[in-house]
Amino acid sequence: MFQSFESHSSPDQGPPRLALLRARLAEMGLQGFIVPRADAHQGEYVAPRDERLQWLTGFTGSAGFCIVLPDRAGLFIDGRYRTQVKAQVDLAAFTPVHWPEVQPGDWIRNNLTAGLVGFDPWLHTADEVEKLEKALKDSGAGICPTRTNPVDQIWLDQPAAPLGRVFVQPEALAGESHGVKRRRLAEALRQAGQRTAVLTLPDSICWLLNIRGADVPRNPVVHGFLLLHDDARAELFSTPAKFDAAVRAHLGPEVTLHPPEDFSFALRGMTGPVRVDKGSAPLAVANILREAGVEVQWGDDPCRLPKARKNAAEIAATREAHLRDGAAMVEFLFWLDREAPKGGLTEIDVVQALEGFRRATNALHDISFDTICGAGPNGAIIHYRVTEQTNRPVRAGELLLVDSGGQYADGTTDITRTIAIGDPGYEARECYTRVLQGLVAISRLRFPKGLAGRDIDALARYPLWLAGQDYDHGTGHGVGAFLSVHEGPQRISRLSEVPLEPGMILSNEPGYYREGDFGIRLENLIVVEEAPAMGDNRPHLGFETLTWVPFDRRLILAERLAPGERDWLDSYHAGVLKRLGSRVGADTLAWLRRACAPI
Repeated sequence: MFQSFESHSSPDQGPPRLALLRARLAEMGLQGFIVPRADAHQGEYVAPRDERLQWLTGFTGSAGFCIVLPDRAGLFIDGRYRTQVKAQVDLAAFTPVHWPEVQPGDWIRNNLTAGLVGFDPWLHTADEVEKLEKALKDSGAGICPTRTNPVDQIWLDQPAAPLGRVFVQPEALAGESHGVKRRRLAEALRQAGQRTAVLTLPDSICWLLNIRGADVPRNPVVHGFLLLHDDARAELFSTPAKFDAAVRAHLGPEVTLHPPEDFSFALRGMTGPVRVDKGSAPLAVANILREAGVEVQWGDDPCRLPKARKNAAEIAATREAHLRDGAAMVEFLFWLDREAPKGGLTEIDVVQALEGFRRATNALHDISFDTICGAGPNGAIIHYRVTEQTNRPVRAGELLLVDSGGQYADGTTDITRTIAIGDPGYEARECYTRVLQGLVAISRLRFPKGLAGRDIDALARYPLWLAGQDYDHGTGHGVGAFLSVHEGPQRISRLSEVPLEPGMILSNEPGYYREGDFGIRLENLIVVEEAPAMGDNRPHLGFETLTWVPFDRRLILAERLAPGERDWLDSYHAGVLKRLGSRVGADTLAWLRRACAPI
């Protein structure tokens, strides 16, 4: 099994660890310290060595931070985790703070009258620090970088740095060689008058060099830093032991490999201007360059948009990955439909069975994240991870939310289905239908070029808003091509200002959650495409659906659907049957025909 079910949360360890940290801060002359869920590479996903926030607080969410002061410790969490955090931390020691509604600078101003709050400059971007400094201007409190991280100093059994094997992503799947990519981006640097770009995001480095790795759980990325020069040469700073002869040959003479401890020295020897991404590179990078007298120019990571705009080869490969994964999902849903009425299933049983169906494809590299499988009230915990302590029976009369995905060499998948176990009642079907209507609205959409995710996010929420309901997460995140299941900069969110462009892959996942009762989420992956000309021929975009798995017809209130919604669902289910019918077993096919019957 890729997934394990041990609890990674230790609420009872929070208070003594917090006391140790406060004692260390007093020795350093600090009134506080910021503990983010971040590493020096500033990706969303971190290795066990960098799980400082989890170690200190017990909170296992994928985003958040803690600000530790002498008399209080604020744990900043967004809407996805406000139910989860209550079960994972000692609330007498840590106070959950609703973020981004409450900003860290304002919270520090209100809770610290004087003194300095430390931060590790390798774990925060220049953007973050600048906002904090601005918020604390003219207050008695301030922030300052530390030379060492006090959490690392008290974490005596901190895991070692990851040493995952690096391997090549074939050009047939990547769509172009890393030499072509490097030369194209180097030309953009020359046009901008910049000598070098600093890359710190693992997925950017892997995309650029057509390599993959195993330094972060579930995400096939390599930890390292990279300097891309304006002559297309690249210097990669990553542990050399991870690179075998085949990978070194693939990189070739224009990509030189150095140990990561040489990175700071190399920065000091640069000739500027050097491009640094203010929103993703750690502040330490810019500080080192400036201290050495090297000109820093802020600019986007040059891989950011090219990586997001998938080429034809990447999209074709991703389609195949989704068909393979969709067939495994259908086999799983048939199994669940047969076994759940017998009783005796638990959430862990469901997770293990689903992974087994994906493994049976003989193509699964890993799951793309720990499967979220929430029965009944556990479904309302948006990023719930089942453990041996929380494992709940799958009971009749409840909803079961299953959010999962696979990492395949040809693509990354992410799909959510909410399934009826018996009859969950009319109100649950009403809520399910509203969520489904939101998904259909995004799926059917065509829109003028130039719009961003914030411009369309409300369409998925509108059916819920009519009933006074909503959900506390974005409608969609970007997805990589055998890379991170969460990939920026594109997303469907009221916060996203990045225009959507052809080739961008996103999730489409509205939801509704009722704490203590049930959770509903439905998710397909979609890719932005050019829309056929019509009307006055203004350029428009639309979405191609990549995910092909039936929705639970037992939960759909057909009478609530508009004709266009019904037509889309019937067409979608006909497409599921057409695409997957030859990929599943005979018994499963019979079940699939029933599941895909017209609404």
